[in-house]
This record gives sequence, C-alpha cells and structure tokens, in this order.
Amino acid sequence: MNNRVEVHEFLTSRRAKITPERAGIPDTGRRRVPGLRRGEVAALAGVSVEYYAKLERGSLAGVSAGVLEAIARALQLDDAERAHLSRLAQEANGSNALLRTSRRPKRRTVRPSLQWSLDAITTPAIVVNNRSDLLAANLLGRAMHSDFYTDPTAAPNFARFTFLDSAARRFYPDWDLFADMTVANLRTAAGIDPHDKGLHDLVGELSTRSDDFRRRWGAHNVRIHGTGVKHFHHHIVGDLALAYESMELRAEPDLTMTIYAAEPDSSTAHALTLLASWAASASDASLSASDR
Repeated sequence: MNNRVEVHEFLTSRRAKITPERAGIPDTGRRRVPGLRRGEVAALAGVSVEYYAKLERGSLAGVSAGVLEAIARALQLDDAERAHLSRLAQEANGSNALLRTSRRPKRRTVRPSLQWSLDAITTPAIVVNNRSDLLAANLLGRAMHSDFYTDPTAAPNFARFTFLDSAARRFYPDWDLFADMTVANLRTAAGIDPHDKGLHDLVGELSTRSDDFRRRWGAHNVRIHGTGVKHFHHHIVGDLALAYESMELRAEPDLTMTIYAAEPDSSTAHALTLLASWAASASDASLSASDR
C-alpha cells in the first residue's frame, strides 16, 4: 500500500469528521466539503497552512513527534487513530524496515502447545491473525463459529464470512456494527504491516466482490482490540450475549486470542451448556464416522 496515499486519505478522512462546533471554533462561510478546512486544522495544531497541506498530501517523512501529537490533538484522534498515524510516520521514515525483515512468514496453523492451551479453556476461545483468518479454536469456539466451517476447502476468515456469506446477517444481529469492526481491524492491520501481500489480496478480493466492504474500507477507520460484549444468534442455541477479552500473544505478535464468557446463570450461560452438549455430540459422531 502506498504510504503517501494512505497518509493523505487518512488525514483527510479524519479532518472531514471534525465539525467547527466540535473543534470549538466559529463556523464561518460556506464549506465545500464536510469537516474543517486545512487552515483551521493548521491553526489548531500551531503549524502553517503550507506545512499542514504538505503533510496532508502524504509527506510525513521527518515529521517530529511533537508535530504528530499536535496534529492528533487538532483532529481529536482516539488511541487507535494515534497509533495508526504513528505507524504511518514510521513507515514514511523507513523505521519499520528492520521490523519487517525480521518478521517470520505468516502461518496458517498454530503451535500444538497453543492449541492445547485453547482446549484447556472451558468457554469459547479462538485465535485469529491480523488478516482475520480464524486459525484455531477450542471445541466450544468451533461450535460457536460453526457457520465458518461449512466449506471444507476454504480457510475460515472473518472478513470473507461477514461480507460474502449470507449466514453472517443471521449470526450477527447487529451486522453493520460487526462489518464496521471487521474492516477497522483490517485497516489497522494494514497500518501495522503495509507490505502483507495476503492482506492486499484479501482487500482486493473483498473490494471487488462487496460494495459494503469497499465503502467501509474507504472510510479509513481503525480500532484496537479490547474488551466488551458482543451479540450473536447461533443457529442451534439462539441468542448469545458474550463478554470478550482479546489479547495479543507475546510469542506470536501477529496473533490475537479472544476468550468469550457468559454472565453466570444467565440465559447465555445456559445456551453455552447446550452448545457444549451439541458440540460434544457432533464430535463423537464425526469420530465414529471416521472409524468406519
């Protein structure tokens, strides 16, 4: 991905989101495009209009940390957006080059010990890479995401499922929210490793096949994995409201483990018990079939 283009589109998209009222400045004159003018951002950041225009054209090489911070404040960037801007600046300076060359090739499988760790967890747990590939799951995690495994010839991927599989509209009751989050995760991953060919190919495929994806990709939104509650509708056990905790794996920096849990004695907790029973029965049936 072209760094100058990424910088330009990210900064202009953030500027478009800030109204004069939100920025605390007078709203004067007719505006041709949404958001602040370049001159207003420059004034808020304490730099010249010419200098800010140069930055917004994509030239972040050599920009000091102080100027980046001033731009981040003027554009009211959140933590994820600040981190993304910082990574774009590092890429412009070439300071990500050593990190890129030291990265190991991305794998499609996980270490046996990581799978054992997943299997020891009694609630749904999965491991996903930066491209949103679902690399591993424990028995309950696989049962929860059973819609992802309907095609044995294709590796399960959250982005492809969300935008190309009709089952996603049922699995995600708030599909628009999950679609936004999925694309923001991919956009964040592109900032972390802009030279990931597999990610380029995935974005190209989805941009070609899905108008919903292409529109969201153009918004340049980013996010940080964390914690919260997600709502699902499973085709066997119905509605699930699951708290989640996502954590990066220290031994595998490109991988994220997410563990889901239900509030004790809730309807979701009872649904997970039913899901575990269904998963065990399905697993036993599969093993019996393989022994024939």
